[in-house]
Amino acid sequence: MRTEPSLPQNLDPLAGRRVLVGISGSIAAVKLPLVVSALVKRGAEVRCVLTPSAAALVSPVALASLSRQRCYLDADQWSHTAPRPLHVELAEWADLVLLAPLSATTLGRWIHGLGDTLLASLLLATEAPVLAAAAMNTAMWGSPGVAANWKALAGFERVLPLGPAEGLLACDREGAGRMAEPSLLLLALESLASWGWHRDWQGRRLLVSAGPTREWFDPARCISNPSTGQMGVLLAQAARLRGAQVDLVHGPLQLDPAWLEGLTAYPIETGAELQDALLELQPQVEAIAMAAAVADHRPVQRFAHKPDKEELAAAMAAGWAPVPDLLAQLVRQRSAPQPILGFAAQSGDVLSQARAKFLRKGCDLLFANPIDTPGAGFGTATNEGWLLGPGEAVDRLEPMGKLPLAHVLLSALQKLLP
Repeated sequence: MRTEPSLPQNLDPLAGRRVLVGISGSIAAVKLPLVVSALVKRGAEVRCVLTPSAAALVSPVALASLSRQRCYLDADQWSHTAPRPLHVELAEWADLVLLAPLSATTLGRWIHGLGDTLLASLLLATEAPVLAAAAMNTAMWGSPGVAANWKALAGFERVLPLGPAEGLLACDREGAGRMAEPSLLLLALESLASWGWHRDWQGRRLLVSAGPTREWFDPARCISNPSTGQMGVLLAQAARLRGAQVDLVHGPLQLDPAWLEGLTAYPIETGAELQDALLELQPQVEAIAMAAAVADHRPVQRFAHKPDKEELAAAMAAGWAPVPDLLAQLVRQRSAPQPILGFAAQSGDVLSQARAKFLRKGCDLLFANPIDTPGAGFGTATNEGWLLGPGEAVDRLEPMGKLPLAHVLLSALQKLLP
């Protein structure tokens, strides 16, 4: 699991939260110690509940050590020394529930209201938000019974269902059924903590651009910028978790590849490639968020070979060609109401520059962040800035994690949808 820049605990939506981790019988259970350890490091209080099948796959002792709390099994559910039922105590204790992996059996018990295990009883009793991450064999996932149960789960209050990804499974099948990677589970749990389970983008389609572009001099050298793509990818994932179908056009990313799961991704490198992809996808979407950091110019001459320093200097002296203003072009080209969010990474007097850019581009919203402020530039876990909107409205957005910020920006964009 790749480590991204860490949030300070005072800005981390998971810090101080009581997270109940329910683990059911799927081989993906072996990944949960990584999640438990990461939650504890982020300041969450964690307790684990295992089904009998899960306890055969992952050590309760290891989970107890990693969580710094006892691990609960079915044998613990009833005791003559306990004044209240354990499943009720745990259900009321939790602020958030992570159910991962969610097996076909546990899904069926939950949907049909069966409480014959500690975890099943707990799911019926809890009123906390639940992130449910499915994992199972491809054929099982595609069976009519599981499909019907999963569809029913999507209608449950306080539940955020996270369907499995495609890939090579432990049973040697290739296809859908692989549990979301630990880094994506943590991202989705953070989203649940900061936004909730509401799917107000359901049925909508969003186009997002992210990451840097590269304009090449030759096979070895290019002009680019230090954007990692984090803000744009988190914006895309936040929209997906809120129900949107998301098309993500991205330059070279410096992020965990698991963060792309569930998105329709289109990798590009140059500004021209980005332009082609955006213009092709624009008519198919209802809103656009332009978070990519696009190079402003490209060299007029590009070498097929790596030139020596003198040749390169001569080529650079020959001049530069402007990269088209893609944000302004998208605004001009839209043929129907289609709210567009732009981004402006600025230094110095950020707000006055942002006002001028907002008028020049013609987009509906513009988020401007100060890249010369610590914690608000490229490659950081946090961001801050100003959101400019209709009627010359300006909202100051104080420092926060980039995922909570993504939800703020999505809410502003959602209000402008036709």
